[in-house]
Amino acid sequence: MSILSIDIETYSSMDLTKCGVYAYTESEDFEILLLAYAFDDEEVKIIDFKCGESIPIKLREALTDKSIIKTAFNANFERTCLAKYLNEKMPPEQWRCTAVHALSLGLPQRLESVAKCLNLKHQKMNESKALIRYFSMPCKGTKVNGNRMRNLPKHDMNKWNLFKNYCMKDVEVEREIRKYLDVYPIINW
Repeated sequence: MSILSIDIETYSSMDLTKCGVYAYTESEDFEILLLAYAFDDEEVKIIDFKCGESIPIKLREALTDKSIIKTAFNANFERTCLAKYLNEKMPPEQWRCTAVHALSLGLPQRLESVAKCLNLKHQKMNESKALIRYFSMPCKGTKVNGNRMRNLPKHDMNKWNLFKNYCMKDVEVEREIRKYLDVYPIINW
């Protein structure tokens, strides 16, 4: 059975920590900015929706293919966001959550913490929180930023490229965690 590892970066004016993923995706300005993915052990690829790239047919078909297991760290977020954005049903039984697997084994809740705890080769990038604040949340309008309320790739392409690298890195980290934990299977997915 093929496995598709996924990480997305999104934008919404709703505060995810206060409203949850379903209300977050219902915001008029919700969008997926980046989608990083890898089939099995293949190289991680990224789709930059914000800069006009579109989802390849192979990936779009894989997202609804029952024979392909989709994995992510906090998979319900990716599943719900992708279902909304692509207007496709994404049954939860086709997804595996690496965060749930880690928690079931008494490991920490956050991707960064699990990778550190397991002393893995791949680690989450330190810049992640700052990049999420910059691109995934509204910003305060100031004279310096021209009173804009949102940062776009064109406002700082260096940060945007780092954001893309971060998204891809998270797929590598999630995949390594998943492989490490696979020797301790969860019986009833």
